[in-house]
Amino acid sequence: MKTKLRRILIGLSATALFALIPSLLAHGNDRGEAKATIGGAHVSIDYSQPTLKGRDPLKMIQAGKVWRLGADAPTTIESDKPLNFGGTTVPKGKHILLARFDSPGKWTLIVSTKPYNQYEASAKLAEIPLTQSETADPVEALTIKLSDQGAIEIRWGKLQLSGSIAGK
Repeated sequence: MKTKLRRILIGLSATALFALIPSLLAHGNDRGEAKATIGGAHVSIDYSQPTLKGRDPLKMIQAGKVWRLGADAPTTIESDKPLNFGGTTVPKGKHILLARFDSPGKWTLIVSTKPYNQYEASAKLAEIPLTQSETADPVEALTIKLSDQGAIEIRWGKLQLSGSIAGK
């Protein structure tokens, strides 16, 4: 009887531990999700929401460098149908979203098969230019919005980046 009880307690303890592992490994940033139906395609963007904590995003990102659009796990875009990024067809499925700060005022949104820390040009599926502006309503946590018309908006602090995608 004692052996059976001991096995049950060990099993329950192991189950509880495995249930807690994801939260123990998380780095603490909230997750965000943007969803829209674009040209009949159900599209979602999953991203982490790092906070500025008094920092300026434009001082943290170097020109010519690829930015992972968030923190922790990669920012992903998932669609049940192909999408059009600036004339390039991106197949349905789950892909990585990155941004490149080209020069002051010039940004590029990149759809990749590889995350930031493994990114190489051959992993790029498509890219679109992003328009940079300054928002009068700054946000502390990185925020990504997606509209049914295909408008994508990335905001962090006063930085606002805008672009558009389409259903295929």
